[in-house]
Amino acid sequence: MRQNIPAFALLVAGSAFAVSVAAAQTGQAPASAPPPAGTPGFKNLQVFPKDITRPHLIANMKFFAQSLGVRCTFCHVGTEGQPLSTFDFASDAKREKQTARKMLAMVHGINQQYFGVTDFNNVKVTCFTCHRGATKPLTAPPADAAAPPPPAPASAPHKPERGA
Repeated sequence: MRQNIPAFALLVAGSAFAVSVAAAQTGQAPASAPPPAGTPGFKNLQVFPKDITRPHLIANMKFFAQSLGVRCTFCHVGTEGQPLSTFDFASDAKREKQTARKMLAMVHGINQQYFGVTDFNNVKVTCFTCHRGATKPLTAPPADAAAPPPPAPASAPHKPERGA
């Protein structure tokens, strides 16, 4: 079960990102107004499929926000506390949005190349894998982290546990 958490986290992060982008890219239309038939109505999608559903995109955006411990304004043009309908989700004015696209491509590549993931419901690496709720991923253990126990001596014979 624990092994699937990073995969689920990536899926959720991707979904949250997609959803946020979709919500932001709908323009000034009210949130209750459905997009025109046959088109999702999102602008400037470069990583997510053009036909992604609004709920899927919003779920991806929420996952990204949780994985990095940020809010929409971290990547998108808008004012915190204002309605999302006032945001310019299609804008590429923030470098964090460009970075997010590169990171998504990297995570996709890692899952595909190193783990053979073709069904992205079963990813192994997600945004959360490295970020753990921080905008900058840790590159070393925290200074206050406990050191792992030393390995058992190689000369010690392995004794099976009773009842095994």
